Amino acid sequence: MSESRSHADLSGKRALVTGAARGLGAAIARRLAQAGASVCVTDVRREDGEKVCATLTAEGHIARFMELDVREPDAVTSVVQDLEQDGWPLDILVNNAAVDVTKPIEHLTPEEVTRVVTTNLLGPMYLCLATYRRMIERGGGHIVNVLSTASHRTWTEAGPYAASKTGLRAFTHTLFQEAQRDCLGIGVTGVIAGGMETPFIMERFPDADTSKLQSPDVVADAVLCALSLRPTSVMPEVVVVPRNEPSWP
Repeated sequence: MSESRSHADLSGKRALVTGAARGLGAAIARRLAQAGASVCVTDVRREDGEKVCATLTAEGHIARFMELDVREPDAVTSVVQDLEQDGWPLDILVNNAAVDVTKPIEHLTPEEVTRVVTTNLLGPMYLCLATYRRMIERGGGHIVNVLSTASHRTWTEAGPYAASKTGLRAFTHTLFQEAQRDCLGIGVTGVIAGGMETPFIMERFPDADTSKLQSPDVVADAVLCALSLRPTSVMPEVVVVPRNEPSWP
């Protein structure tokens, strides 16, 4: 496990990270915990998520697991409400959960398209709806939406994924503008991440050239950087790609 290079102090902050049972989500949860935040790990993978929490707890951090399918708006609302009732109002929301189906458009099924778009776009929107108004009431908070280079440039066999990430980027920009109007204590950041050596890539492309991929810890550090700016500034968007990323610019 690598050590964080950030000097961010998130002591007293409460965070929720989606898709945090492994890969980038687990790396982000670890970075937030190392910076002092209490972290709610959410995922559909209960066993893996509980292992992440157990590791963080053993290291002296405060962590809890809540099973959550971001495609279910009622479940999203229930999780946020349960946290509030538990004395855990969210200061930080990181929308990281995402899926992809690598197929030509002519071979996609409606069910596959729905799964990708609902997970990657509607899920983060549901979570923003559930948390943003509460952040306004409390006068502060920060929402981070993990995007992709696919929100900037498309490639074959990733139609629904590119559409979902492009839509999430547009929603993130709009939310940023509304936060500037509604409450200057709320930060909104989109993190455009290039290829990472995570199960998201390696399970679908086991022969991928890992020399062209970056560690998820690097992207997690970028998330932490966005969260650690002085209150007078905000980072609306950050791009983090490997040196030889083929899909940027």
